[in-house]
Amino acid sequence: MAKWVYSFGDGKAEGRADMRNLLGGKGANLAEMSSLGLPVPPGFTITTEVCTYFYDNERTYPPELKDEVEKALVSVEKIVGTAFGDAANPLLVSVRSGARASMPGMMDTVLNLGLNDKTVLGLAKSSGDERFAWDSYRRFIQMYSNVVLDVGHHYFEEALEIKKEDLGVQMDTDLKADDWKSVVAEYKKLVEKRTGKPFPQEPREQLWGAVGAVFESWMNQRAITYRRLHSIPESWGTAVNVQAMVFGNMGEDCATGVAFTRDPSTGTNLFYGEYLVNAQGEDVVAGIRTPQHLTVQGKLAQKSDAPAMEEVMPEVFRQLADVRQRLEKHYSDMQDIEFTVQRGKLYMLQTRNGKRTAKAALKIAVDMVNEGLIDKKEAVARIVPASLDQLLHPTLDPKATRKVIAKGLPASPGAASGKVVFSADDAEKQARSGEKVILVRRETSPEDIHGMHAAEGILTSTGGMTSHAAVVARGMGKPCVAGAGDVRIDGKAGTLSVRGTVVKTGETITLDGSTGEIILGIVPTVQPELSGDFSQLMEWADEFRKLGIRTNAETPADAAQARKFGAEGIGLCRTEHMFFEGDRIVAVREMILADDEKSRRTALAKIQPMQRQDFVELFEIMAGLPVTIRLLDPPLHEFLPKTPAEMEVVARDLGVDLKEIEERANKLHEFNPMLGHRGVRLGISYPEIYEMQARAIFEAVAEVQKKAGKTVIPEIMIPLVATKKELDLMKVVIDRVAEEVSSSSSQKLEYLVGTMIELPRAALRAGDIAETAEFFSFGTNDLTQTTFGLSRDDSASFLEKYQQRGIFEHDPFASLDIEGVGELIEIATERGRKVRNSLKLGICGEHGGDPASVFFCHKAGLDYVSCSPYRVPIARLAAAQAALGGPLKTE
Repeated sequence: MAKWVYSFGDGKAEGRADMRNLLGGKGANLAEMSSLGLPVPPGFTITTEVCTYFYDNERTYPPELKDEVEKALVSVEKIVGTAFGDAANPLLVSVRSGARASMPGMMDTVLNLGLNDKTVLGLAKSSGDERFAWDSYRRFIQMYSNVVLDVGHHYFEEALEIKKEDLGVQMDTDLKADDWKSVVAEYKKLVEKRTGKPFPQEPREQLWGAVGAVFESWMNQRAITYRRLHSIPESWGTAVNVQAMVFGNMGEDCATGVAFTRDPSTGTNLFYGEYLVNAQGEDVVAGIRTPQHLTVQGKLAQKSDAPAMEEVMPEVFRQLADVRQRLEKHYSDMQDIEFTVQRGKLYMLQTRNGKRTAKAALKIAVDMVNEGLIDKKEAVARIVPASLDQLLHPTLDPKATRKVIAKGLPASPGAASGKVVFSADDAEKQARSGEKVILVRRETSPEDIHGMHAAEGILTSTGGMTSHAAVVARGMGKPCVAGAGDVRIDGKAGTLSVRGTVVKTGETITLDGSTGEIILGIVPTVQPELSGDFSQLMEWADEFRKLGIRTNAETPADAAQARKFGAEGIGLCRTEHMFFEGDRIVAVREMILADDEKSRRTALAKIQPMQRQDFVELFEIMAGLPVTIRLLDPPLHEFLPKTPAEMEVVARDLGVDLKEIEERANKLHEFNPMLGHRGVRLGISYPEIYEMQARAIFEAVAEVQKKAGKTVIPEIMIPLVATKKELDLMKVVIDRVAEEVSSSSSQKLEYLVGTMIELPRAALRAGDIAETAEFFSFGTNDLTQTTFGLSRDDSASFLEKYQQRGIFEHDPFASLDIEGVGELIEIATERGRKVRNSLKLGICGEHGGDPASVFFCHKAGLDYVSCSPYRVPIARLAAAQAALGGPLKTE
C-alpha cells in the first residue's frame, strides 16, 4: 500500500533529504533537519503523490489519507503536549505548500490554524497574553478567508484601517486585546456577508479546507506562469506540510527571521539575514515593518540604527550561527533558512539551497572547493549555465528608477540606452559622430547589419527569439528586444508609439534585453566583471567536457571576443555578412544586375580582395584553430534596395536606369525565399560566386601560412544541400580553385569540404552525402523550420499559445526539439559515420548555446557545438555538465 503521510519531529523523521520528489523540497528538508537533531517544530508532510491523485480523481483524496493524517496529528500532539481543537490547551498548526522546486510566493499558506471562538480563550490563558491570542485569531481569519474562502485581502485591510482611525492610532501594534476582539467580530461578519456562511469553527474542517486550498493553488495562474518560466513540469505536484505553530509574536523575547548562510548577492562568506522582534514570519515577507539585521557587521554595512540580533539576543544568535555552520556543512551548499524565536527558544522552520546571483554562485562554488566542502565536479555541476548571461553583458542598475512603456521578448541579454533611429544608415551615421543609438525596426534583414553593428541595442516589433535581429544581436553581444507587438513603428514619420506614449527620432530609450522591457530615457548600467572565480570555474569545466566549443563569427571583433571567452575555433562564418560593408554592397549589386557571366565576374573581382582580407584577419585571430566558412546562403534579392528612394540612390551609384533596378528586383522576388533560390542553388546557377569565395579563402590561407609559418585548414561549407550531386558539382569548383592557388602561391593547401544539414532530406540521405562531405554542420535554425514547417520570424505570435496549451514544452527555436529535429540529427550522424568514420560533426544554429541542446549534442556523439561569442562560456559549462551526467538538481 502507498504511504501518503510522513511524520517528523523530536529528533526523528520518516523522510530524508533525498526524498524531495515525494516530500517536496520543504518536507524533505524539515525531515532532514529533524534527523540532525535541530530544533524543528513537529509536523507531517502529505506527499506530492496525493496532489497527483487529487487532480486525477476529480479533486478527491485517497481513502486511507484521513486515517494517516489523524495518526500523524496525534503524534504531533504527544510531542507538543497540546491537543488539536482542545479549548483549554489548543494545538495550532501551519499549513504550507512544498513543491520539489522552490516556488517562493506562488502557492498558498495558512498560519494559526485551529483557532476558533473557544480555542482563542485557551491560547490566551496558556500563553498568559490575551492580546497575542486575539491578534493571532484575526490573522488566521484573514489568511484562511483569503486562501480557502476566496474573500479578498482588501476587505479585511479596509476594516482594520477604519478601526485604527476610530481609535486614533497608526500601527497595528498600538491595538490592545479588546481592540482585537472587536476586529475579530468585524472580520467574522465580513466573512458571513461575503460567503453566506459563518466562519468555520471546527478545527478539522479548517484543516481539510486549508489542505485542499494548497493543492488547488498548484494550479493557480501565478503558479502556472512561474512553472512555465522556470520549466517546472505540472506533473510534479506539490506536497502539503502541516506543522505545529511556534510564535514569534508573543512578546519582546520572541522574533522571526530569514537568513542566508552566505551573501546571496556577492557570495561572500558572511552570515546574511534579517529579523523582527515580536512578529510572525509573514510580517517579514509582507514588508509591513522594516526588519533589522542579524549581525552587527550587516547593520554597520547598511548604516542602520536598529539593533542587530547579535546585540539583542546574543545567546539565540550564537545558536543560530551554530545552526548556520551545521546546515551548510551538511548540505555542502549555501542555505536559505527561516526561523522563529519563541520566548528565547530557537526553532528552525525551513532550510533550502538559497537563490543567488550568478556572481555569487561562482564565488560560492569556487570557495567551497577551496574550503574542502565540495569537489571540482560538484562545483561545475551546480552552476546554472544560462545564469552566466548575467556576467557577460552590461545590466541595468537595479537601484535606478525606470519608466517601462512596453515589453517584448528578451531576445538578447544586456542593457543599453541611446537615441532612437529608424534606419540602419542613420544608426551608422550617428554612431560615427559619437552618438549612442538604438536601432528601431519593424524587423531587421541582413542589409541592416551595419546599423545593427553601430547601434547600442536593437528593438523590433515583430520576430521571435531566433529572428534575424535576435540571432545577430546575440552574436554581437548587443541587447535586443524583439517581437514587441504593442509597439507601433512608423519609420517614415520617425515615431515609436505605444498606448498613448510617442517617442520620436532622436529621443532616448533604454532596452533591457534580459527582461524585454522598453524604458523611457536613460537608465544607468552596471558593467560586467569576469572575475577570477569565473575563470577558475571555466578551467574546471574544460577539464571535464568532451564537446568542442566553437563560435559563430565573421568579424574580427566577434572572433577576438569569442577567443577571450574560450572558443576553440569558428563553427560558422556567414560570408554574406561580409558583403554589406562599405563599397562591397555596390559591387554585389553590380553583380546581381549583371546579365551575363563575364559582367558578373567583373563585379565579383572587386569583392574578392575584400573577402580575402576578411579571411586573413579571421585566420590570424584563430591562430591555427578550425574555421568553418559557409559560402553565400541568402537569396540575391536581400542585397537589393527595398524602397523607391533607396532604388534611386543605387541607380545613381551604379550609373544605371532606375527601371533596370526595379525590373531586377521584381524578377528576383520570391513568394517564399526561405525555400527558394538560395544556398547551393545559387552556386549551381552562378558557380562563379562560389569560385570567387573559394579563391578568396585559399589566397588568405596561403598568405597567412607564408607569414606565420603555420598550417591553416579551412572548412568550406556548402549550404542547403539536399542531394549528393549538388555537393559534387560544387566540390569540383572548390578543388579546381585550390589547385590553382596552390600552384600560383607555392603553398600546400589543406582543407575540408562539407555541408550544412538543414533539410530533412539531407539528414535522411546523409549516407550518400557523406561519400563527398568531410564534415556535417547541422544548421538547426533552418532544420527546425523545415521540419516543422514553421517560420522563425513569424511564429512568435502563436508559439506562446502552443506552450500554454502544452503542445510544445519549449519554443523549438530556442531549445532543440529532441523528438523530431533531434532524431533527424541522430539519423544523419549514424548514416554519415557509417559511410565515413572520420566525419566531423557539429551544430551551428542558435541551439549551440542552449544548455539542454548541448546535452543532446553530447549524447548524440557530435564533435562540437558552435554558438554566438557571448554564449561560448554557457556552452563550455553545459558541455562539462553533460559529460558529468547532467546539472546538479538544486532548488
